[in-house]
Amino acid sequence: MKKNIFTTVLLVQILLLYISPGIAQNNLAPQWSKGIVWYQIFPERFNNGDLNNDPKVNDQNGAYPFDDTSAFQIHPWTSDWYQLQPYEQKNGKNIYFNIQRRRYGGDLQGVLNKLDYIKSLGVNAIYMTPIFWSPSSHKYDALCYHHVDPSFGPDPNGDIEMMKKEDPLKRETWVWTKADLLALKLIDEVHKRKMYIIFDGVFNHLGVKNFAFQDVLKNQQASVYKDWFDIKSWRDSATGTKFEYKGWFGVTTLPELKEDSTGIVAGPKQYIFNSTMRWMNPMNKGIAHGVDGWRLDVAYDVGHPFWKDWRKWVRSINPKAYLTAELVYNIEQTRPYLSGDEFDATMNYNFAFIVHDFFVQDTSGSTVTQFDSKLAALREAFGEDVAFNMQNLMNSHDATRLASAVANPDGKKFGDWGQYFNWSQKSNNRNYNARKPTAEQQQKQKLIIAFQMLYLGSPMFFYGDEAGMWGANDPDCRKPMLWPGKKYDAEIFNPNQSKHDADEVIFDKDLFNWYKKFIGLRRQYKAIRFGSYNTLVMDDAKKLYAFSRKLGNEEVIVIINRSNKSLLFTHPALNKHRYKNLSTKQVISNQIKVNAMDIVVLGNK
Repeated sequence: MKKNIFTTVLLVQILLLYISPGIAQNNLAPQWSKGIVWYQIFPERFNNGDLNNDPKVNDQNGAYPFDDTSAFQIHPWTSDWYQLQPYEQKNGKNIYFNIQRRRYGGDLQGVLNKLDYIKSLGVNAIYMTPIFWSPSSHKYDALCYHHVDPSFGPDPNGDIEMMKKEDPLKRETWVWTKADLLALKLIDEVHKRKMYIIFDGVFNHLGVKNFAFQDVLKNQQASVYKDWFDIKSWRDSATGTKFEYKGWFGVTTLPELKEDSTGIVAGPKQYIFNSTMRWMNPMNKGIAHGVDGWRLDVAYDVGHPFWKDWRKWVRSINPKAYLTAELVYNIEQTRPYLSGDEFDATMNYNFAFIVHDFFVQDTSGSTVTQFDSKLAALREAFGEDVAFNMQNLMNSHDATRLASAVANPDGKKFGDWGQYFNWSQKSNNRNYNARKPTAEQQQKQKLIIAFQMLYLGSPMFFYGDEAGMWGANDPDCRKPMLWPGKKYDAEIFNPNQSKHDADEVIFDKDLFNWYKKFIGLRRQYKAIRFGSYNTLVMDDAKKLYAFSRKLGNEEVIVIINRSNKSLLFTHPALNKHRYKNLSTKQVISNQIKVNAMDIVVLGNK
């Protein structure tokens, strides 16, 4: 009898998969991550909470630009970004050489100290760019995956001495450094505030100074790690053969982990799995004390078989873990990663491309109709489960700040990723406008922010966007955080050390409140977080766009005027319910005025 019941249930499940494909996709992603607001933190530039752990010059040994002997000090947090400080002038190098050597002292205590600030914005979750031990400021060249960078914790020297006693291949010998323990405290404090946190996994490559590669470099074929990397040739003095290996994108300081038809090979794969467990269920205390998921760097450079196995491993530890991938692919190329057996979502650069093309470009951008069509195609590409989980961003640590994007309209299109990436770097394009946006440009920025927060999915913004930070692409998008209460030098220096009129650098309270306002609407209205998305008006001539977010009896109507003229909006939907302007609280009749380059949000509750 039990066998017959089991068979019947199985047949019904199989039938449902065939007659209703969408059902197969439902609930593959965790519920908590749907419709939430993400805040991305680049730790070294966020906040210096502990002045006693600041990195020393030798800590950057092995990191570009490979100068750990020139004069060095912790860079003044509030200084003019492009101004070469006296200690930097001593090496005779230009600004971009020196920016890569700069360390501002941001650390985990700094993040802990600002959790209430983040919470005050209404943010639900934090994405931390890499915090594992690394010589660079960005930490994408890890020395290991199982330890936090010592300079992010309270006792760098003590941590390094502790780690020397380990055998990296034997996880039972792994110690918990003070930096590691501070990371666990951060996780707990985030959870106490009913927020979530994910770490960055860089599983395609390691930094050249990592423990495994250094052993290979020394012992060659005799190394226990000889199969971890893609070795092209071994050192042989008799034949004159050089030691050569594959580096990520040809960068020899980033040796790639070896892959075969099954994905990353057994040795590094097991190490990654062990490290994953360490941060998801630390000390076996339970998943409540571990990270809530992962963001995976250059996911496109790791084979699908590995991601499928790794997802199973992650979900075996925490069935509600969230996995998001860094992908800058079109829909068809992205599809294999979002079929339910690898990732729950991506950093949604395609969203940024579409929004940028409509809002940022003045003369060469999308029409309203094109904008809506592109959004619909992306929204429907991977199913509803994925759409609600997508991290809808406008910029990141790898892209020009939104405040600078709006200050550079009608240049390269963001969707032309490679060309735009180089064009938007001040180091590559001296004509790129890296100055503070004007009031008119910031109005465009505010319109984008409002749309981002009202759209379907999970908006994500980069630390400091809410404070008014601007900057060209990497490295200029990674300035130290702009905090209220600090007195910053005005920006007057160009990269070549010539000067321009002063741009005041001050925490933008108005922009902060703008973010807070629209995040608040997301929290207040479930229709914005979980509701359907229906286009109401597309008027190319007037540049007017309106849509509805609806869940049950709750409805929010959003009207966007992308033109430089005020418009009157009317629609039959306004006659069906009693709506009020959610900014003014006024009940509207059958029409409403929408100012130039502005947005109006109506609600029926």
